Amino acid sequence: MRKHLLAVSLGFFVCVCATAQKKAPLNNSTYFDTYIQQAMQLWKTPGLSIVVVKDGNIVFKKGYGVTELGKPEPFTTSTLSICASTTKAMTAVCMGMLVDEGKVKWTDKVSDIYPALKLYDNYANSELTVKDLFTHNTGLGNADWLWSLGYPLDTIIQKMRLLKPAYSFRSSFIYQNLMFMVAGEVIHKVSGKTFDEFITERLFALLGMLHTYPNYTASVNEPSHITPHFMYEDSTVKPIRFIESKGIDAAGGVWSSVDDINKWVLCLLDSTKINGKPLLKPETYAKLFTPASMVTPTEFYPTAKLIKPHWTTYGLGWFQEDYRGKMVNFHTGSLDGAVAICGLINDEHFGVYIFANRDHTELRHALMYKAMDLWVWGDDKNDWSKSMFDMYNGMSAAAKKEIKDFEAKRVPGTKPTLALTEYAGTYTNDIYGDASVVLNNDSLTLNFPNNITVKLSQWHYDTFLGKFENEWNGKDWLTFSLNAEGKVSGFNFLGLDYGKK
Repeated sequence: MRKHLLAVSLGFFVCVCATAQKKAPLNNSTYFDTYIQQAMQLWKTPGLSIVVVKDGNIVFKKGYGVTELGKPEPFTTSTLSICASTTKAMTAVCMGMLVDEGKVKWTDKVSDIYPALKLYDNYANSELTVKDLFTHNTGLGNADWLWSLGYPLDTIIQKMRLLKPAYSFRSSFIYQNLMFMVAGEVIHKVSGKTFDEFITERLFALLGMLHTYPNYTASVNEPSHITPHFMYEDSTVKPIRFIESKGIDAAGGVWSSVDDINKWVLCLLDSTKINGKPLLKPETYAKLFTPASMVTPTEFYPTAKLIKPHWTTYGLGWFQEDYRGKMVNFHTGSLDGAVAICGLINDEHFGVYIFANRDHTELRHALMYKAMDLWVWGDDKNDWSKSMFDMYNGMSAAAKKEIKDFEAKRVPGTKPTLALTEYAGTYTNDIYGDASVVLNNDSLTLNFPNNITVKLSQWHYDTFLGKFENEWNGKDWLTFSLNAEGKVSGFNFLGLDYGKK
């Protein structure tokens, strides 16, 4: 009897001790709030806003930091920021509505709807479908330099016929923006409304997103906007001027705030229902998230090195991967000095959206996965901020070493073949148009359209180091070429050949 009582007592004691040692329940909001503040300091991010939704409810929403360094205005949940390429999923939903109305089919040939688009590859031109506009596998390489140069949308589309394929039609994947710009024009053609009118009336207004706009110009009367920031080589972060890119609205033009964007995320997770009525038919909704393209490792995010997904795909406006056994649909948005990210685990009715005002602050990825860990799995063990910070710092160091190794090959003491006056003049590229090299005193300046200026300094022989006046655009080496007569015939810069007129 005593042995039995002793055993019971010992069992009770062990149970009490085990209970006492159990971890206290995690308060996700309090923990996440502290985590964000610490991570912002590590990543030197001036400000951000974030919203997390789960099971139809907002479970976390907050703004942090300031809209601009050196100024007191806080970055709040109502501050407008750049959706950038997270806009692409909105454009896909807009097209989906037109599909459901019978005005267009995913399989319709773009050449039948919008004959103004001509591609270099005749086969791709004749076979390109509406769905192909959303999947980055049409053979088109990245030609964003076209809209960086400020060309209007119709000119960009006209010039697309000169872009040689980077790979054969539907055989690979290269992320680019031009086909989404075309998708906006198809929406215009089919609906009779411009893309800006359509998305505002048919999506933002219905969702009650009354402070969301298809571009910056439309939002100028809002009281609070972010200022973009850039981290320079000495690791200082400074504000930079915002340059609005014209014509990219359907690919990445939308401005919003987390007070508004949470309505979009909740709608997506509820099969696009608004007040119980879906925007899209079930089959159209499912198509958005059905893998349409395999994404190659070089075209996926570096975060895959840490997340280690088994597969990486692209739907209609969504990158896709598996994480902890669940399918994740997500997309980033990046424009000079500002970023966004939207991440969904549809099966768990979970979503997160983040805005931030520093160029390529990959804190956005870290917070996305951290929010998933906390609200889907109740797990706080992964310090994604530190892991990703270390990884991206390593990548940056490797890139700097590569440049340093290249610079070590410079041949000192050389001079240009000709007098600097001989390099001045107008140069042209069939696709990207004219550029001028101007001699000012004893130095050359390269001028592109849209007020893009590059300062040139002789590096060795006829190669010049070109530094963009907008420092955040970086630098590259420009090499002049001479013809058989010993005269300047052209130059190569950013991998593009320009001939002298």
